[in-house]
Amino acid sequence: PRGFIDLLGAYERGQLELDKNAKAIFESCFLCTNCTDVCPKALPTDMVIEQVRADLADKFGIAWFKRAFFYLLRHRTTMDILFKLGYVFQTCGFKIKDSINSMQPRFNLPIIKKDRLLPAMGKTSFLNSYPENIPNGGKRRVAIFIGCLANYNYTEIGKGLLEILEALHVDAFIPKKQLCCGAPAYFTGDFATVDHNAKKNIVYFESFIDEVEAIIIPEATCSAMIKIDYEHFFHDQPEWLERARALKGKIFMATEWLEQKTELKALLASKGRSDLTVTYHDPCHARKMQGVYKEPRALVGQNYTITEMSDPNACCGFGGVTMQTENFHFAQAAGKPKAAMIAKTGAQIVTAECSACRMQINNSMNEANVDVVFKNPIELIAEALRK
Repeated sequence: PRGFIDLLGAYERGQLELDKNAKAIFESCFLCTNCTDVCPKALPTDMVIEQVRADLADKFGIAWFKRAFFYLLRHRTTMDILFKLGYVFQTCGFKIKDSINSMQPRFNLPIIKKDRLLPAMGKTSFLNSYPENIPNGGKRRVAIFIGCLANYNYTEIGKGLLEILEALHVDAFIPKKQLCCGAPAYFTGDFATVDHNAKKNIVYFESFIDEVEAIIIPEATCSAMIKIDYEHFFHDQPEWLERARALKGKIFMATEWLEQKTELKALLASKGRSDLTVTYHDPCHARKMQGVYKEPRALVGQNYTITEMSDPNACCGFGGVTMQTENFHFAQAAGKPKAAMIAKTGAQIVTAECSACRMQINNSMNEANVDVVFKNPIELIAEALRK
């Protein structure tokens, strides 16, 4: 971290040119916020690096495949069509591993090699699978922001969340016009996409925020982006800064709200215990950024035995779009110790409330031949309630 801070200081003083060497250095950061978490002065190193990446994008441009991906993040209908086509034809280019919701390329692709494990595409997205309003006979109502990976790939998360809300007699509202939170673009330096999506989401959230108790999000990165990073992003746009701040009091990670605001823990305690052992990975955007780590353990621990890995707070190595493409060798190196930690626990399941972590950890475990299944804590809780 000290090296990054020195370089950032030099750039701020006009003593560092953003050449290709600087680009490579600033794109090697995982944005895990560990340096910020332990810094006695709480220096926002991650935020400054994100700004520098925007300057790099202005100077060098953004790779074509990233621009195409970020275009999809701005256009939900187009993304729906492409993912539906992807589901139909995915077996042509990929081997499907249904047991872990994943797929492997049958041959090398321009960006992704054939031994890489990726999330499989669902038949129908979460947002297109359910009505907008789901009454459960209760006096409480929450909105669900689902996140892109849970919407298109890991659709059991949303299904499980709806089952939990039904068991608690909490009405569910699924805002159909929600866009990607913008995190992939933010971490890459595409601030135009962030500006577009953040403003669209804020305006949309404002239209129903007074009609719901909370907006619950089963994805750590999405929750941190909307609750924390929107403020950072709009630091020089006072009107939007205030509008983002006005919403944050109703933004919760799903397990955070369920553990703090409902009787779910008592309901789970009335159910039987599972023979399965679970180990919990703390997503960087959950524990370090939002302080959420006790809540999922408190809920999952009602029905499962939790065996902690040696360092659950260590970054899994996902790191964003650039880290998963041009710099994937860094992601692989960071993922190896996490896979080893998981294997050493002897657990049958690893869980974390983050689908980016799920994608990365699944691949790391596959490379290390670790036979452990990854599930979101929402999925585990829903399974416990079914019993």
